[in-house]
Amino acid sequence: MMDSRPYQMCKKLVLDTSYPGITFDSQGVCNLYYDFHKNVSPHWHTGVESRKKLEKIVLDIKDAGKGQDFDCLMGLSGGVDSSYMLHAMVKEFGLKPLVFHVDGGWNSELSVHNINVLIDKLKLDLYTEVINWEEMRNFQLAMFKSGVPHLDIPQDMSFIGVLYKFAKKHKIKYILNGGNIATESVPIPLETLYWGTDMVQIRDILSKFGTVPMKTYPFSSVFYHKIYLRYLCGVKVIKPLNYIPYNKSDAVACLENEYGWKPYPQKHFESRFTRFFEGYWLPTRFGFDMRRIQFSSLILSGQMTRDEALLQLEKPPYDNELIKQDIDYIAIKLGITTTELEGYHTMPKKYYWDYRNQRYIFQIGERLLFRLAKTRRGGAF
Repeated sequence: MMDSRPYQMCKKLVLDTSYPGITFDSQGVCNLYYDFHKNVSPHWHTGVESRKKLEKIVLDIKDAGKGQDFDCLMGLSGGVDSSYMLHAMVKEFGLKPLVFHVDGGWNSELSVHNINVLIDKLKLDLYTEVINWEEMRNFQLAMFKSGVPHLDIPQDMSFIGVLYKFAKKHKIKYILNGGNIATESVPIPLETLYWGTDMVQIRDILSKFGTVPMKTYPFSSVFYHKIYLRYLCGVKVIKPLNYIPYNKSDAVACLENEYGWKPYPQKHFESRFTRFFEGYWLPTRFGFDMRRIQFSSLILSGQMTRDEALLQLEKPPYDNELIKQDIDYIAIKLGITTTELEGYHTMPKKYYWDYRNQRYIFQIGERLLFRLAKTRRGGAF
């Protein structure tokens, strides 16, 4: 969706008019900058008292897991956030997690390496759930054919759905998640990444473009994991990195030194599909560079200067030769030709409002949850 206004970039962050709905004051500062300082920063604490709260949560987790082989469930993608969370909660806080990984068919060699070095050195159990590939492929092709930007929903939902259903089945009361405010405080606009748990929209897209019965895919509605699991089953999702100082550069250095973990060129690039989606598809088809959100979050948490971010944005998201390789790989993996994939890239753009959806219900729920628990859309809160 193109913005018809003259181009403008925030004077404090690197968000610009490619961000739908962004506004600027007379000094050229955007509304997202003020939103952070009004609605996020006052409720985000990582000092001594916050650490004590986390220590109390850890005691509750250990009590809930007494007599069991593990006391909680931790999702691990191999990315820096989930990797550092695992390190900190095992080494510093003494938890005994069952480490959970969902293989949606797009793991990079680097992510597999990073998962294995952590599991081996920490001597933990790893449970890997492999998603039915034909169903995943069907879902992803349906998203391509729909023309919308939010192509990563099939991966995201599979990770959430499997994890939560496993917790319910095995009566695990605590799930630890690597989402964090320090690197993810700027929300991704709905026009770019719509709610992945809007089952009305997903069913509509699959009914129009799907070709395979989705018999085993782990669909999960927002009502299931936000209300049923939380309030009726007592499953709690904890984001430990929001309670302690979390610096991404320091975390990467720690993981490299302790485990031989290897960094990625960009956040979320542990998945080959997400690398293709965020590094190529979104910028070239929809004019949206996810780095602007990621770098702006780091600026707000004092981990990057605006000048450093601008220098990084002068570079392409990833190497042109690698893009060509990934386009060929994505097409082959999905069982289509590169010409067909390129056709989806040039087809008329569609957005969430072009299909049935529950946007208004979701927005009411989001406002209610913010008032009650200060949670917001996205993985950070």
